Amino acid sequence: MRFIGILVMLALAAGLAGCGKFASYDGPAVTQIVVNKADRRMYLLHGSEVLEAYEVGLGFAPVGDKTVRGDGRTPEGDYRIDRRNPQSQFYLSLGISYPNAEDVAYARSLGKSPGGDIFIHGRPWKYRKGGQDWTAGCIAVTNREMRQIYAMVRDGTPIRINP
Repeated sequence: MRFIGILVMLALAAGLAGCGKFASYDGPAVTQIVVNKADRRMYLLHGSEVLEAYEVGLGFAPVGDKTVRGDGRTPEGDYRIDRRNPQSQFYLSLGISYPNAEDVAYARSLGKSPGGDIFIHGRPWKYRKGGQDWTAGCIAVTNREMRQIYAMVRDGTPIRINP
């Protein structure tokens, strides 16, 4: 009888795990992410095929390239997804490899820090309803969308962020 109870508990736990914030994905690999800041759009691509498209929020100063810490801009250029954070304060997040060597050199030429910790992430509770451009330079989507993106995108995926 105890054995049956344990089996029931394991089955229940497995069922609940599927309802959590981690989705699964078994479709075509995402080979590149493209963000068009002016359009507030992000595309997950397999080759030239658009797999998914999302409306995004950007840094609170959305026009222009990120150059220094605290400027509120989202970087522009070619980067990679270099880490993931399942415990993010912004629901789930995928790290972007900003700053690269050129970003660091430029900021240093100004006597400043380039900043860092740029992510694609969801929306914390306090930002759930509004504001298009509210991040410190990150790319924000809804939590539902972030679950999908987190499942689809692998570390190392190239990301191009266009003006």
